[in-house]
Amino acid sequence: MDEKLRRIIEESSFKQIPGRYYYVKARTRPNGSHFAVVEDGNEVTVITDRVNEIDVAGQNQTPYTLFALNISVPFYAVGFLAAVSSAIATKGMNILIVSTYSKDYILVAFDKAEIARSVLVELGFTEL
Repeated sequence: MDEKLRRIIEESSFKQIPGRYYYVKARTRPNGSHFAVVEDGNEVTVITDRVNEIDVAGQNQTPYTLFALNISVPFYAVGFLAAVSSAIATKGMNILIVSTYSKDYILVAFDKAEIARSVLVELGFTEL
């Protein structure tokens, strides 16, 4: 990792968000508050910790832990997500990524949360 990216990561932080999150294919757009609702013209995908509030058409049975990454330089950190996903992959873990305007979120298998947390700390993130 180059020095500029290392510095950006060291100036960034993360927080583990409580809950068990699931990827759900919904029959209709759900009411209520969920982490993410994405309509792409073919389906409605929901990332939620409240599956019982959704008319489920399909569901990934693996629960996920959600981490919020607060990047110090949004939009201008070339290789940021690649560094995070590569570091987690070296531990044999899959990662799912959701980016919003001001944050990146990663989801890892719920039973691997502590390993992912350790990887983020080793990379240089500050834990909130």
